[in-house]
Amino acid sequence: MKNMVKVFFGTLRLFLLFAGCTILFYYGIMWINQEYENYRRYDEPEGTAVKAFQPFGNEDNGWFSRLLLFYQNGE
Repeated sequence: MKNMVKVFFGTLRLFLLFAGCTILFYYGIMWINQEYENYRRYDEPEGTAVKAFQPFGNEDNGWFSRLLLFYQNGE
């Protein structure tokens, strides 16, 4: 009988530890979500930002040529 009580309290302790860690993780994710909720990733940069890619004017940028470039570069 005493052994069953020990097993019960051990199981209860493990369950409470799991529930506490789950709640802590949940509220941590919610806090991170609130921090980045109003973060605007797609706004144009301000200051001395430089455009990273400028396409050539006379090169054909059709979908097939871009697909071939994708396969050639392996990206």
